[in-house]
Amino acid sequence: MGRQPRNLWRSTGAVVLGFLVVVILSLGTDEVLHLLKVYPPWGKPMFDPRLNLLALSYRVVCSVIGSYIAAKFAPRNPMRHALILGAVGVVLSLPGAVFITTHTDLGPVWYPVSLVVTALPCAWLGGVLYQKKQLRLDVAATSK
Repeated sequence: MGRQPRNLWRSTGAVVLGFLVVVILSLGTDEVLHLLKVYPPWGKPMFDPRLNLLALSYRVVCSVIGSYIAAKFAPRNPMRHALILGAVGVVLSLPGAVFITTHTDLGPVWYPVSLVVTALPCAWLGGVLYQKKQLRLDVAATSK
């Protein structure tokens, strides 16, 4: 299997697709939980640590899935694409974490900080899961 050439458009598309997966799955889950009245109405702070832990748990899963998708659609270097998505997550989460430290009436500080801290490990895990699947497929293909 030869090395694939660089393709900026496909690389960008892979990262954007992974990002969209994270956003759609996360916000979709948020909306369902608001409609089911598990979460308070939109715009109201959420101070219950159990609810924040619930939000963090599915955001972690969504981030891993999105990073897996970014790796899968990368033209080459799948782990790099997954980690770029993780870096985007850090950059986008950081202002929220900084903002909430001065506006603690919006919710607990640990939640947005945890989004920053988990972004890269989730991206790495998504990349690893994709690589492991590819390795299994490659081994199966060569054993035929």
